[in-house]
Amino acid sequence: MKRPDEKHSFRTFEDLEVYKKAREFRKSMYAVTRKLPDIEKYELASQIRRASVSLTNNIAEGHGRYHYLEQLKFLFQAGGSLQELIHDLNVCADEEYLPESDVIDLKNQAKGVQRLISGYARYLRERKFGSSSRVNETADEEEFLSELDQLFNHSTI
Repeated sequence: MKRPDEKHSFRTFEDLEVYKKAREFRKSMYAVTRKLPDIEKYELASQIRRASVSLTNNIAEGHGRYHYLEQLKFLFQAGGSLQELIHDLNVCADEEYLPESDVIDLKNQAKGVQRLISGYARYLRERKFGSSSRVNETADEEEFLSELDQLFNHSTI
């Protein structure tokens, strides 16, 4: 039984709402791959599966990191995988592999995941810099940008 002060704490990445919704989206995108024509079996279908797994893997791995900048890095990578999947949905629409209504529904699901990724990133930032919904334009922001620049140095890009 949880203590009252543990009500909103996360124990594992599986407890995160962002992970739960991303996992559902991954399942939806895997279902898309089963609808693609055979010609796409080793191309688009494979790419969709890899990007879908990358989405949830990055959320999980980021949660396991202790420094918030590393957590943000993995969330940003998850967001990149999500954008890649939206592009893949555009390919499916352009090639008429899926009905337009399915593409719209999946894109709406993706937008929900993106909102959760952004919200979780905001939560991590607020946890680091305080309850303000905005990073103050002070030394804290300079420190944040400096650390972010170091995290994404040219060797990692």
